[in-house]
Formats: sequence, structure tokens, C-alpha cells
Amino acid sequence: MQDSLFEGEPPSPGGLPPLAERLRPKQLQDVVGQRHLLAPGRPLHLAFSTRRLPSIILWGPPGVGKTTLARLLAGATEAHFITLSAVLAGVKDIREAVEQARALQQAGRATVVFVDEVHRFNKAQQDAFLPHVESGLFSFIGATTENPSFEVNAALLSRASVHVLQSLADDELAELLTRGQALLAAPPLSAGARTQLLAHADGDARRLLNAYENLVAAHPGAAELDETRLEQTLGQMLRRSDKGGDVFYDQISALHKSVRGSDPDGTLYWLARMLDGGMDPRYMARRLVRMACEDIGLADPRALRLALDAAEVYERLGSPEGELALAEAAVFLAMAPKSNAVYTAWNSVRALVQGDGTRPVPAHLRNAPTRLMKDLGHGAGYRYAHDEPGAFAAGVDYLPEGLTGRQFYEPAPRGLELRIGERLTELRALNAEAKGSGRG
Repeated sequence: MQDSLFEGEPPSPGGLPPLAERLRPKQLQDVVGQRHLLAPGRPLHLAFSTRRLPSIILWGPPGVGKTTLARLLAGATEAHFITLSAVLAGVKDIREAVEQARALQQAGRATVVFVDEVHRFNKAQQDAFLPHVESGLFSFIGATTENPSFEVNAALLSRASVHVLQSLADDELAELLTRGQALLAAPPLSAGARTQLLAHADGDARRLLNAYENLVAAHPGAAELDETRLEQTLGQMLRRSDKGGDVFYDQISALHKSVRGSDPDGTLYWLARMLDGGMDPRYMARRLVRMACEDIGLADPRALRLALDAAEVYERLGSPEGELALAEAAVFLAMAPKSNAVYTAWNSVRALVQGDGTRPVPAHLRNAPTRLMKDLGHGAGYRYAHDEPGAFAAGVDYLPEGLTGRQFYEPAPRGLELRIGERLTELRALNAEAKGSGRG
């Protein structure tokens, strides 16, 4: 059993724990990121506030706080925290954890068993937890970077709730850099070095802090930590991502604009340039998925599927074989018909909702599972679309009062969206006709 999940990492200069370990939050309010789980009213915040910890699985990329959250949850419930690394542990370690939990239970103390990389346990090892999770001997927390739907046994999955953690955004990583600089009393970072460090981290807090700590240690007494010092320290990891003075975001911008501009040659060049510069191909795969959503959208829905397939192929084959799948997806995106209609509509709706009040759901759209709710008028007048001609209830409004008639989505006249636009025009005409005749 491991007491720390930073096994394998060398200690910091001076024999101190790594900076990432020293900055590990000791209380909930110090956690950076994951607000969708930790904001008031959200699932994990409720577990903290009620001090009741069900068995859970934390699914997310490396360095986003899975271990930290597990430790904080155990601390909030005052439970003993046992850590197992599925890379190193076996059935013997699981049995030892069970015996330890039994002894603690007899002493009146709860136990949390945390399993890092739980997907690496085989079926028999995962099954070993089932009776003890079900009996409540301990709360089980599994951490995984892989999709638990495929990598965790269905029986164990059914006994645990899954929470998806997200990569840290640049502003969240920047907050960690600020904390690290204060702790190390380090000189300031130049704007360019900061940008490169954030790009190098790619949402991974541990990767960011390890790189930053190495940079500070390599240049004692420096007045400023700039791009030159950063490249000298990280070397191959930043090999030529900024060669010739082009900053990281300029290259990403060039790739994205080549795709948007339907230029397969420029697309392949900038993709190759960044991969050759040492950029993580997984990051490039994520960017391609983003481009499929933002710039192609429903003009050709195959683009998103192909980008996701390319990401999966890379995970299976690695470099250099898997890079061909990324190139194939990139060329398809470049040549696909373009539309940002959904992207524009989504941004418009989000801006409206964030700046608007809490509008009530119209009565005819409300759920009415009880007699009381029916008596209150919930669901009254709702027209079931499948019972209407053409499976369309002409004249029915689905937006809240005050927003009736607002149109957010306007399909582009290209690709599949050309046909979507024709259908939408037809439906809007039927709505106008029904409302004009009083049938709405």
C-alpha cells in the first residue's frame, strides 16, 4: 500500500517533497478547478457538507485533483484513508486493506479505500471489493483516466457513482503558478515563458508544477525566468514548439485557421510542425475535436465522429503510427463544408441565460406525475407531437414567457445544414400559420 500517489517522482532539491505535493490543498476552498462538482449544491460539495461519503469513481485526465479530492473527502468524514495503487497492488494488498478496515470498524472508525488507476485491476481484483462495498465496511473511491464504462466491472460500477473531472483551464493553472511562485519565493516569469508553461501543462496541474519547479531550481539567482531559460531546462519537451519566435498559440491559430479556410496543405504543415516540435499528440487530437464542433458542426456531423475516432486510434497505436489518423482527420476537417451556426447559437443562448432571470417553465411543458400537480395545471394543453400531422405540433411555444419567438439557431446554407435550414424554414412557416389561425 502506498501513502502517496507521487511514487516514482524524485524529491525536490533539498530533499523536500515535490512542489505539487507541497501545494496539495488541505481544505476544500483551496482546491483549484472542478467547480461543476464542488460549487455549493453540486454532488461532491454535498458529500463534504453532509459528511456522508458514498462509494464513488473519479474519472478524469492526469493531474486534475483526483487524489486530492479523495483525501479531502476522507478528511471531511474523519475516515481513515488507505491508498492502493492498482499498478503495484495485488489481491494480498486488498485483503490487508479489508482487515485493516474491519479492525477500524470495530474501534468505531470509518475507512476510505482509495484505488488509483483502478482500471488496471483485473476482474478478480475488482470483484474482491464488491462484498465490502455492499456491506458498508468501507467507502470505495476509485480514480481512473480511462472510461469506467469499459474499464470497470459493471457490478462495481453499479455500486459507485461516477464523477467526471475536467482538465484545468489556463486561468486555473495560472493560479497554481502564482501559489508555486510564492512558496518558492521565485523570480517572476516572462509572459512568453508563462504561456509556454501553460501550454506544456495541457490542463495537468502536476505536470505544470513539476516543470516550474525544475525551471526555478535550474536558474538560482535569475532576475526573470524567460523563454530561453525555460527551453534550456525542459529541452526536448519544448523542442521546437516555439522555433523561430512563433509562440505556441500562433501555431495553434495557424492550424485552426487553415482548417477553417479549407486548406488541407496548410493544415498538414501546421499539424506536422507542432508534432515535430514535441507537442503532445493527445492535445492535438483535442484541438481537432474542438474544430469539428466549432467550424464544421452540423454541416457535416461525420467530422466530429472522425475526429473522435482519430483520438482513439492514437491512444491505441501511439506515435508515430497513430499520428497518421490525426492527419487523416485534419484533412477531412479542412475539406468538410463549414458552419459555425451551432457554435454561434450556443454562445448566444449561454450569454442570455447567464444574464437573465430565472424564468418559470410554461405550464404546458411542466411534468405532472401526481394528481395535485395536474390539478395545478401542470401539463395542461400539452400536445404530443407524435399524435400530430407530420409529428409536429404547429404553433406550440417551447420558450419561457418573454422569449417567445426568439431564434438562436440559423443553419448555414452549406452541407447537411442546407437541408436542415430548409426543414426549419418549413416548420417556422407552419408555426406562423397556426398562430395566425389561432391554433397555437
